[in-house]
Amino acid sequence: MVSPSWSRPKGAIGRTLQNLAAAGVDAGKIDVVLLSHLHPDHTNGIRALDGSLAFPNAEIMVPSVDWAFWTSDENAAKAQSNEMMKNYFANVKKTFAGIESKVTQYDWDKEVAPGITSIKAPGHTPGHTAFAIASGNSKILIQSDVTQYSRILPAQSGLACCLRRRRRSGAGHPSQNVYDMAAAEKATVVGFHFTFPSIGHVEKDGAKYRLVPIAWNPVI
Repeated sequence: MVSPSWSRPKGAIGRTLQNLAAAGVDAGKIDVVLLSHLHPDHTNGIRALDGSLAFPNAEIMVPSVDWAFWTSDENAAKAQSNEMMKNYFANVKKTFAGIESKVTQYDWDKEVAPGITSIKAPGHTPGHTAFAIASGNSKILIQSDVTQYSRILPAQSGLACCLRRRRRSGAGHPSQNVYDMAAAEKATVVGFHFTFPSIGHVEKDGAKYRLVPIAWNPVI
C-alpha cells in the first residue's frame, strides 16, 4: 500500500478501506505501507476512524529525511507562527503516537520493498519521495506530489512555498529529473492529485512536460 490517504470518507476521498474491500483485498493482509511524505492526506489513512491501525499487520515505512524534519521539536517550535505548518507538525505527532515501533525509515535510491525503488524528489516536503515499481520490462512511476497538476507539468516551476525556497537557494525543481526519466523510459505515471483517470504517460513538450492519459478500463 502506498500513501493510504485519509481515513474519514468525504465524497470520493478517504475511501481506501472501502475500495480495498470492494476489490476483495483484506487490509489485514497488507504487510507494508509506504508513505511518500508526511502530509496528513497521505498519512492519516494508517488509522481507522476509531483510531485503531487500519493495516494492523503492516510495517509503516517513512522517508528518513521527512521523519527527521517532522518529528523535530526544534522545527515544530519554529512553525508555531504558521497555522498550517503548526497543524502539520501536530498531526504527525498525533498520527504516529504509540506506534513508533511499527515505523521503519527508508533512504532514497533503495529498494524499499520487492520491485519498488524510492526516488529522491524533495521540494513538496524536505523528504518527499516518488517510487518506481518494476516488473519485468514494465515500470510504473508513482510521482506522489511532485506536482499536483496533470495538464502541463513545467520543468522549472514553483508549486508551493517550499519549492520557491528551493528556487531561491539555487536548487532545481525535483520534477525535472523525475519527468525526464518518465519520458525517456515511457513509464506509466500515477499522480495522487491528478484529475481522473490520474494515470498516463509523460511526453516532453518543448521546455515543459505533458501528461497523456491512458484509456480508462473499469475492470480490475
